[in-house]
Amino acid sequence: MVRVQNLTRADALSAVRNPLAFIAERWTPASRTVRRAALAALVMAVVIVLTGGAVRLTGSGLGCPTWPKCTDDSLTATSAMGFHGAIEFGNRMLTYVLCAAVGWAIIAARSRKPWRRDLTRLGWAQFWIVMSNAVLGGIVVLVGLNPYTVAAHFLLSTALITVATLLWQRTREGDAAPRPLVGKSVQQLVWFLVVASALLIAVGTVVTGAGPHAGDSSEVDRIPVGWENVAKLHAVLAWIVVTLTFALWFVLKAVDAPQGPLRRTRDLFLILMAQGVIGYVQYFTDLPEALVVLHMVGSCLVWIGVLRVLLALRERPETVADLPGPTTTSALTRA
Repeated sequence: MVRVQNLTRADALSAVRNPLAFIAERWTPASRTVRRAALAALVMAVVIVLTGGAVRLTGSGLGCPTWPKCTDDSLTATSAMGFHGAIEFGNRMLTYVLCAAVGWAIIAARSRKPWRRDLTRLGWAQFWIVMSNAVLGGIVVLVGLNPYTVAAHFLLSTALITVATLLWQRTREGDAAPRPLVGKSVQQLVWFLVVASALLIAVGTVVTGAGPHAGDSSEVDRIPVGWENVAKLHAVLAWIVVTLTFALWFVLKAVDAPQGPLRRTRDLFLILMAQGVIGYVQYFTDLPEALVVLHMVGSCLVWIGVLRVLLALRERPETVADLPGPTTTSALTRA
């Protein structure tokens, strides 16, 4: 048994003033632990999109008709509220699980030795996005699932996934200045891919906001455009993204690029193919709920794939402190 050191009054005050610094002084996580914590936050960011989609597609968006309480008289869902109340309240509770995952990522990043401020900042950025999206989710309920607020809710979730992906990637890299692995023309092509993918996701929220799945069984306002026409625009943008991805793979092959960018581009292409199949099947089968949920998760995976391609275009090795060379060491020994 290892004796646990007693905490002094000074330790207690230090823990209250700066709990993260207090933990960091007493715990050094392995690099693998920091990476896993960042990955857990990313996975939960995708899971919360999945459960949010389930809320919408089961018509449970107003299962809890108010916010921050579930009803005017109850903080939690009651048995009288039935299935829809349980689904909506369950999704709200998952926000706490997401907060725990983000908090774990922040603690692990802060306790890493040596401490890297960039990792901690990315962790805190996730926390504030989660808090902002929780408030926006409450506004969505209070305004009766207004489609524009619902779209903003999803886009803010995409912003969370963006920061979570950046943190996960940065935990796998060093802290030296980035070194490009490809030329300027390839980098520009990838940025076109990023912009096209962002437009694809944004237009996808319009398809959802104009489509038949309003999120509740009652009459809910929809975006006043023909959803089928917007869906066709969405498909055109999807083909643009696929074409850019294929062109990028061809260019990377032609310039004999490193395997990292090639593998990431291949992975993105496969994700796009699967997402395209789901998209076309759901369009021609009148948007079945299960496929719509899969398509929402697929959009998250597409965006993660695009970001990973972008981040694979450079490398960031560990910063190595200058050590005395053989000549200096020999001289010191002789002295």
